[in-house]
Amino acid sequence: MTAAQLPRVAPEVTATLVEDLSPRLRKRLDAAVTKLGARPVQHDGDTVTIAVDEETDLRLHAPGGVVVTADAITCGCLLAPACVHRAAAACAAPTADPAPEPAGPRDATAVEPASRPDDTVSAPDVASPDQRAAAEAVWSAAAAVLEAGVDGAGAVAQAALLRAAHTARLQHLPRVAGAALSVVTLLRAARAGDPSYRTAGLVTALADVLGIAHRMGTASGTELAALRGRSRRPYSPDGSLRLYGLFTEPVVTGSGHGGVRTWVAGPDGRLFTVGDVAPGGVGRALGVADRAVRLGESALTHRELGRAGLAVSGATVSPDGRLGAGKGVRAVTARGAAWTEPPLAALWEVPPSQQAAQALRSTSRYADPDAGGSDLLFLDVELRGLVREPGGACLLASCDGGVTVRLTVADDDPALAHRDNLMLLATAPGTRLRIVGRLVPALHPRLALLACSHPTGEGTIDLGLDRLRRADLPVPDARVDPAPQKAGDAGAYSPLHLLERRVEQTVPAGRAALGMLGDVSAETRRLRQAGLPTAAGLLTALCASAARRERDRFGRLLPADTDGFATHWLAAARYTSAVSESLCAAAWEPA
Repeated sequence: MTAAQLPRVAPEVTATLVEDLSPRLRKRLDAAVTKLGARPVQHDGDTVTIAVDEETDLRLHAPGGVVVTADAITCGCLLAPACVHRAAAACAAPTADPAPEPAGPRDATAVEPASRPDDTVSAPDVASPDQRAAAEAVWSAAAAVLEAGVDGAGAVAQAALLRAAHTARLQHLPRVAGAALSVVTLLRAARAGDPSYRTAGLVTALADVLGIAHRMGTASGTELAALRGRSRRPYSPDGSLRLYGLFTEPVVTGSGHGGVRTWVAGPDGRLFTVGDVAPGGVGRALGVADRAVRLGESALTHRELGRAGLAVSGATVSPDGRLGAGKGVRAVTARGAAWTEPPLAALWEVPPSQQAAQALRSTSRYADPDAGGSDLLFLDVELRGLVREPGGACLLASCDGGVTVRLTVADDDPALAHRDNLMLLATAPGTRLRIVGRLVPALHPRLALLACSHPTGEGTIDLGLDRLRRADLPVPDARVDPAPQKAGDAGAYSPLHLLERRVEQTVPAGRAALGMLGDVSAETRRLRQAGLPTAAGLLTALCASAARRERDRFGRLLPADTDGFATHWLAAARYTSAVSESLCAAAWEPA
């Protein structure tokens, strides 16, 4: 049995079933989850059956694919309903997305707006006592996860965070609730050995949920509104739009979803996307590219839209530029524009450093999800050839201002054309191209290459979908050395990693991983010598907090200061993120 074979379970259902277990059964819960994962599963309509053993079945009733009540999970064993199997099944299943916020009494200070596209509760100037209490509960549960680390944050710790997330949602705090659910999802992926799991992702998720919960107690006005977030993605009316296609990229996720995203631009340079992503993986991504776009009456496929145009009336747009496909939207095919023609040509006229700064604001690890913006850069480059790096090879290119950019593969799946195209372009140093890439935050300029002008100058190439041929490339200039180069690292090194690795080290093994480090004076000395005294102070405080354990008058260890350690860790995590982004922006400045 895998998690994908089970229906999604509402967070509050999992939390309730775990809380109802006796202390003895809670200790057995993680083992029960593992054991249940080896049992066969059968589907019959809305009911999923797990064979606990040869004589006992466990059933999950999931109308619409979601288990919404604890009573919907039943077990045929002798200890039911107080058995461990029901809770184990809920913990093994994927967590359902939060339901729309429930209707109920509002805070006395709340004011109902005249119209609200996402149907969320209006935001008073200060958080209510119940909201602050809900945020504190999320903080405590997330801090406990950090204290234990992935290895120690089993089903009970996850259930506590799910309960806190549910309480936050009931108090109209969807952003912190969603962040808490993200932590649980990543924890489960880490403990299950999911190959798509990355420690850096859980670091960001933990710092995000702790940061939001911490700020809820003092925030007000617009900051408080941003921290509350929205219960669902708002699509706001945007009237009539004249759109020009840019390119189409395949989208393949670690969860098995696949599809495409087509980028278009308005006359003012605003970027929009039209997507079609659903379960299906890379096969679906390749197939959907030639299906009609789901927008009004347009008969264009995604590939065609990437080079054509649309006239849209009754348009609706989300903060991140996604075009809605509601019943009131009308769209007809219109003339497109070449990348060298207005209005698209203006995208390449913005200085690279300015584009990078704008992209960083939208890709920041802790950016407001409703802030909008794009992580794309539009550059004119001259290819210089392949460069070898510890993690593989990338294509070196020069752009305006003397900036050297590393161009990398956007997706390594062999079914997609990304890698073959990049390696072919690497054989044509001296070629000048107009490119579109996604910013990869690093200490040196780096982009994931998505699209480029055709080397012949005619048309454009969607590098994940279209395949270049050697005949498409210009004859190599004999004066240019095609041999792989070694990338220069000047300005691309910072001892900030000394603090970053301690922040990351906490997540797998918890507080104990830092508590046993001992003397870190050599690391702090290097940070100070590099002009990073704040990083040195944060590292010292973090390690000291991890090792600190007080004793009572009888010499017995007192409970660890979980809140204090979480505060020091959060400060270090947010600091390293901010400095890394600052160094990335500086790398894009002209030489």
